[in-house]
Amino acid sequence: MARMPSAERRRQLVEAAVRVMARDGVGRATTRAICAEAGVSLSVFHYCFDSKQALLEAAIESITGSYVARVMSAVEPKGTLRDTVRAALGSYWEHVTAHPAEHMLTYELTQYALREDGFEHLARAQYAQYVASATTLVEQVCAARGVVPKAPVELLARLLAAVIDGLTLQYLVLGDERAAEALLDTTADQFVALIEGTEG
Repeated sequence: MARMPSAERRRQLVEAAVRVMARDGVGRATTRAICAEAGVSLSVFHYCFDSKQALLEAAIESITGSYVARVMSAVEPKGTLRDTVRAALGSYWEHVTAHPAEHMLTYELTQYALREDGFEHLARAQYAQYVASATTLVEQVCAARGVVPKAPVELLARLLAAVIDGLTLQYLVLGDERAAEALLDTTADQFVALIEGTEG
C-alpha cells in the first residue's frame, strides 16, 4: 500500500464513512466496514482517528462544509437582494434533490448522536455548525448586496438554519418537488423582508 499523508488518509476514511453510512445506515457503519470501503487496514483507522466518535465528528464537519462551500459559491449579486438569496437557497437545494441519501444521513447522524451515550455533543456541534454556516451566508449575502440587515444577524441565521432543516426533512419524507420550490420562494421572500425590515 502506497504511503499517503495522514491528512489524506483522514479524508479518505471520512469519505468512505459517508458512503457507508448513506448506503447502509449509521448503525451498520462499523470501523471494519468503513476501512473495507476505504481499502485500508484497521491500524490505519486507529492511526488517523482516536475513535469512531472522532470519525463521525469529522464526517459531520465534512458534509456541512461541502454544503457551505457550494452555497457560498452561489453568493453573488444577482439582480435584487431577493434574487441573490433565492440563488443561494437554490444552490443548496440542487444538492438536496441530487443527493437525498446524503441529506437523510445528516438526520440519522443527529438521532444516533442523541441516543448514544457520550455522543450527544456531536448533535449539538452539528446544529451549531448549521447556525455558524447560516451566519456566514447571511453576512455574505448582505455584503454582496451592500445591505445592512435590520434584524440581528444571529436571529436571521438561526431562523434560516431552522427553516432549511425543516424544508429538507419535509422533502425527504414527502418527495414533493413543487411544494419544496414554492416553500423556498416563500422563504426567500420572508427572509428578505426581515433583512430589509419590511412586512412580508
